[in-house]
Amino acid sequence: MKFIAASLLLSSAAAFNAFAPKKAAKVAAPTYNVEDLPGILAPVGFFDPLGFAAKADEATLKRYREAELAHGRVSMLAVVGFFVGEKVEGSSFLFDASIKGPAISHLAQVPGEFWALLAIGIGAAEQSRAELGWVDPKDTPFDRPGLLKEDYSPGDLNFDPLSLKPEDPEEFKIMATKELQHGRLAMLAAAGFMAQELVDGKGIIEHFA
Repeated sequence: MKFIAASLLLSSAAAFNAFAPKKAAKVAAPTYNVEDLPGILAPVGFFDPLGFAAKADEATLKRYREAELAHGRVSMLAVVGFFVGEKVEGSSFLFDASIKGPAISHLAQVPGEFWALLAIGIGAAEQSRAELGWVDPKDTPFDRPGLLKEDYSPGDLNFDPLSLKPEDPEEFKIMATKELQHGRLAMLAAAGFMAQELVDGKGIIEHFA
């Protein structure tokens, strides 16, 4: 997990920020009819067994989708961090290759200075995301905390250095669905990795040996 922390510090800024000089092409924000949102696939269709969507207005649905995308992106980085951190254990140039053991124990082994850098990096990324997508708290009604801007499409942080984002709305919906599906799988995988390492104290890669 020497790279879980490093991945979150370095890569989450790329995943959640507009720090790059090149901005993504604008695609019209999706209308929030739940049956038309990206991420709905056969044979399951629209999956909401607890009825969250039925009780939510458009602003709340947008906030749900923003949260799902953010958690999915962090989870994808975390899954990569589990494998990379454990694979280079004992041979990395980071921290004199002194960090060892299951990935879930790596953060506890890094020096205090790294925690300060990690906090600054994550804080800067989150501030940039908030300024781009959220209504200023002073302009937000008391009973509607966390209100997103009307012209903000959840997850669209103007970061597309490789120009992968389609301009055609239908193609964009397909790509958005792929990102959501990968993020959902990664959330399950990251939870499974953490549970497995807590149970037997072994790194994930050790289970494949």
